[in-house]
Amino acid sequence: MRDLLTDPLWRPEHLGQPIPASDHAVSVCLPTWCHVVGYEEQDPDVTEVMQCGYPRFFYHPHVIELCRQTHEQFGHDHEDCLVFPSMSAARRCLQYIHRCHGKSARILPLNRHGVHAVFVGPEHMETARNYWRFTGDIVSSRLAAAILDPASHVASDDSSAKRIIRERIAECSGRAANDVYLFQSGMASISMIHRMVLATIGDYPTLQLEFPYVDLLKVQQAMGPGAEFFPKLDSEQFQKLECVIRDRRFAAAFCEQPSNPMLRSVDLEKIAPLLRTRDIPLIVDDTISTSINVDAYQHADMVTTSLTKYFSGVGDVIAGSVVLNNASPYYSRFREYLARNYEDLLWHEDAKILEMEARDYPERVRKVNRVAMSLFEWLHAHPLVEKVWYPRCETSQWYEKSMKPGAGYGGLMSFLLKDPEKNSAPFYDSLRICKGPSLGTNYTLACPFMILAHYDELDWTESLGISRYLLRLSIGLEEPEDLIDRFDQAFHALS
Repeated sequence: MRDLLTDPLWRPEHLGQPIPASDHAVSVCLPTWCHVVGYEEQDPDVTEVMQCGYPRFFYHPHVIELCRQTHEQFGHDHEDCLVFPSMSAARRCLQYIHRCHGKSARILPLNRHGVHAVFVGPEHMETARNYWRFTGDIVSSRLAAAILDPASHVASDDSSAKRIIRERIAECSGRAANDVYLFQSGMASISMIHRMVLATIGDYPTLQLEFPYVDLLKVQQAMGPGAEFFPKLDSEQFQKLECVIRDRRFAAAFCEQPSNPMLRSVDLEKIAPLLRTRDIPLIVDDTISTSINVDAYQHADMVTTSLTKYFSGVGDVIAGSVVLNNASPYYSRFREYLARNYEDLLWHEDAKILEMEARDYPERVRKVNRVAMSLFEWLHAHPLVEKVWYPRCETSQWYEKSMKPGAGYGGLMSFLLKDPEKNSAPFYDSLRICKGPSLGTNYTLACPFMILAHYDELDWTESLGISRYLLRLSIGLEEPEDLIDRFDQAFHALS
């Protein structure tokens, strides 16, 4: 396999290649700014050469083929087809379609590993795709491959790999292994928790604290009574939050620690008691900081994590987790709900790969901390950089309250160049690192994040003070001097 630390995918001729070179890669090379825009605008010159993409947004060839064969065998001419990992996931998709359009669809069991197909009219297929994307109730590429070619995928006992994963997460989090729940994606863990708080606390809106990763907000807005959004929880917005929760009921508060892509942290020590007085659970996502750097359980009632990211490091498996805090007053209520409703839908082959890749998780995160800090300090002092966002300089006092002894600030950062309309595209095009979606990989990844994640709402995000030219970096395990040299060369390309 290509060594992406020293030989990254960054040139125009690398367009569409999987990152890494795996049949199950979750990232894809988008080497120029124009390629990113072309992907968003569905330019066939870009999309038709893409061999893969992030699984909730871009259907893997195995998933496409499974849907095609299922439709060919069981579908009607006036229907499209999308597959889901269980009957309950398929039913939730139908409920979402009915809620959006007042229309019904039909479900068919495939009698293979619990997968069910949803058949829906073409005019409502986009709604089904949105359900797949927002909730993460997806069929993984390995599961789809197993259904397409059963002879080459022998069913096996997955209990050992999953047990080890739960124990590893528990050890790093300081929790008990039986309070760790595994999911088929990070968003599946969040959407499950969203359903849980609506069912156990009440069918009320939720609170979103700080500007989050796009679908953390979307799932709250689309799958329930909505969300009250506090995009930058400064003193003024904190006062507004106090007024809002005094006058209205909420099912939960969600936040990332720190947020993606702005790397801002919430003052959990201040927020948690305020929420507790109004019976509002606090759900924290620690994907960016990781359980190696931050202890969110000091204040969170539960923690969600995308295991696709730093826990894997390779970028060829998708998974997520929820860890309950047994000190939370909601602990028994949540445990009872999960005992009735939790489905373990992490495919056993994905679990085996994830367990192997996560064996050096703590050591990798600690090195990423060091490499990222070196690059941050260099970028922060660079004359062509307007601003860098990183937990070390963004609301650092709140991040540091949750830091573990000897921990670091993680591997994610964002930055904006001076004269960004002129400089961002040529800088990105010249940068000799892997370029594509996702984060948390052992190799550095870059993308123009707002273009990639918010292309249809850039005016709105800019009204919140987030430039469309923002560049996001996920730092890997390269040597700091080598990485800085590559960035230096990209800056020279601007002169």
